[in-house]
Amino acid sequence: MTRHFLIVLWILVSLWPGLSLGEELRWGFGPADGMPYAQVSDHALLGGFIRHLGERIAEDLSIKVSFIETPNKRIEESLKNGRIHLICNSNPEWMVDAAAYHWSPSLFEEEDALLQHRDSPRIASLADLKGKVLGTSLGFAYSMPLMEAFANNDVERKDVRDLDTRLNLLSHKRLDAIIDMRRALAYELAVRPDAPLVFSPWVVERYRLHCAYGRQLPIPAEQLDAALQRLRDSGEIESLLQGEQQRAGLQDR
Repeated sequence: MTRHFLIVLWILVSLWPGLSLGEELRWGFGPADGMPYAQVSDHALLGGFIRHLGERIAEDLSIKVSFIETPNKRIEESLKNGRIHLICNSNPEWMVDAAAYHWSPSLFEEEDALLQHRDSPRIASLADLKGKVLGTSLGFAYSMPLMEAFANNDVERKDVRDLDTRLNLLSHKRLDAIIDMRRALAYELAVRPDAPLVFSPWVVERYRLHCAYGRQLPIPAEQLDAALQRLRDSGEIESLLQGEQQRAGLQDR
């Protein structure tokens, strides 16, 4: 009886690659990403786009998923040693060894944008930033012209541990501007309607975001690619993003 059960179970696993005996998909998330991407408390992913996307993929592929906090400086090491199987909200240009990973189809577009104090002169270009202090994320790389401006001391880079602190410093004019993904900044403005902050008209850089898979991914990369692409092409990924932004507007009510 036991032997027959094992044979049937082996056949089922062969027919449905998503079914894995005791295996789970270890999905990394960046604690600095913030909402709408990641709602983090005590190193656990409680909500946000990344959690909803991971749960949706787990449902589609019939595999368990766990979410593992992965700081930016440890992403590549964690993908290579199997601590995590994948991480999203990434781009090949941000990785030192991008060729070592499988890259998913692009999921959506983002852009780096600036917030500034509403009483300050408008920052409409890199030239307007010269001599100013820009609040940045520790370990993040930005557009090549901006990185060159940091290296040449044309713009002072001020790494700040989290977006909330950067927003507070900017509100008190202790920074001239801060840079982050536009959706993250828009989310924070929505939950802080009285903050004296506005978007700069300058779009620093646009880029596409992907998932990066390590070589120890427990399911075929092509299967995960197809599942992500279905969600993108059906509009579900965009709906997940918009849903998080809409919740931000409700939090202040």
